Amino acid sequence: MSDAQTQKVLDHIDADFDNSLQRLFALLRIKSISADPAFAGDCKAAADHLAGDIASLGFDARVRPTAGHPAVVAKSNGKGNGGGARPHVLFYGHYDVQPVDPLNLWHRPPFEPVVTDHADGRKIIVARGAEDDKGQLMTFIEACRAWKSATGSLPLDITFLIEGEEEVGSKNFAPFLAANKDELKADYALVCDTGMWDPNTPAITTSLRGLVYDEVRIKAARRDLHSGLFGGAARNPIRVLTYILGGLFDENGHITIPGFYDGVKDLPPDILAQWKKLNLTPETFLKPVGLSIPAGEKGRLLIEQVSSRPTCDINGIVGGYTGEGSKTVIPAEASAKISFRLVEGQDPAKIRKAFRDYVTARIPGDCKVEFGDHSMAPAIALPWDMKALSAAKKALTEEWGREAVLFGSGGSIPVVADFKKTLGLESLLVGFGLDDDNIHSPNEKYDLKSFHKGIRSWARILAELAALPR
Repeated sequence: MSDAQTQKVLDHIDADFDNSLQRLFALLRIKSISADPAFAGDCKAAADHLAGDIASLGFDARVRPTAGHPAVVAKSNGKGNGGGARPHVLFYGHYDVQPVDPLNLWHRPPFEPVVTDHADGRKIIVARGAEDDKGQLMTFIEACRAWKSATGSLPLDITFLIEGEEEVGSKNFAPFLAANKDELKADYALVCDTGMWDPNTPAITTSLRGLVYDEVRIKAARRDLHSGLFGGAARNPIRVLTYILGGLFDENGHITIPGFYDGVKDLPPDILAQWKKLNLTPETFLKPVGLSIPAGEKGRLLIEQVSSRPTCDINGIVGGYTGEGSKTVIPAEASAKISFRLVEGQDPAKIRKAFRDYVTARIPGDCKVEFGDHSMAPAIALPWDMKALSAAKKALTEEWGREAVLFGSGGSIPVVADFKKTLGLESLLVGFGLDDDNIHSPNEKYDLKSFHKGIRSWARILAELAALPR
């Protein structure tokens, strides 16, 4: 694409921005809460709304049934099979949102979007879904709209894939992908559900940690026992459980499960050098939440601890009497929920087995252990020499006037693993969210600047991607 064409698109985005904002508001007014069956009709309405909007851009857009809330599939070339001469991308987003509880903490009705002033003077869009993910999704749609309006065509072939169950675990999405993988072929996927480094510095998420979530339940006596009568003689499941959990870490913050670090690699030296320059410190990262001392592996940068190193966290413990007052019992059972964030090179199934072997080997006589299966997903890491990654970085740097940061996310987005496993696609993760956007919380927001420059950023990225060979 010529620079003149791209500038024409950018000028159109600026001139049409008020209309872009109103189109976002129309989507934000739809109460598409996927977790509550009472809003199933609203989820269908959101899918219908998006299909109609995307169809107005010349896409073959259809609402497709799943075993849960419907998905939207839209194809710019009418086929979407990735077989043409131009590059072909699959864009993913989700229209469903989190519940709004507690409602009394919202400053205004959550489905009545408004632009208002942030405490620090920024202009912000406030509504449920403003950032996660309707605002992010609409940055891409509006970029496509600008290309069609300003030039009459898109610079490459695009398939939209928008789901309605991301906020409830996408349990019906993987089967939908598998059933439709032939028509969803593309060169790579684009995902807009991530964030910036700071309000003025764009970022591309180059890796996502995987996840193993497990539950341990230790049982001893057939019933709760009186601690005065049985104390000192009877096994206490809480004591057994805490002994086992306490042994998961050594004095340097390393996880002690045998084989846990098998396959884990250090960052390339040049990437580590870039991360050092970002200067993520306890003062900037931990102080806002009332902490000051990094608790991860000693000898690792703070940014490594939260982005590129595997972790183990105990997410909850239950056992014995937890009500008001006192009750002197030795409980019959105790349980804990544990999550592991994994990095590239770790096999989730092997990690789960290694953890369970570790626990089982430490169960004393008179006790038994049970495990509860929960979620499991592998880590994802982009190749550092991926051409699309370089193209997107160039586009973002030009738009924001600051070099785009490449960094790993400590979180997990299972759908990205599904794209890799089922469709064979690498995913380029570009988003414009900020840490203070209150996603999943009352008063969710999206910076007006993020929305505006997000549209412009995608317009530039599409131009750069169009210039790449297939």
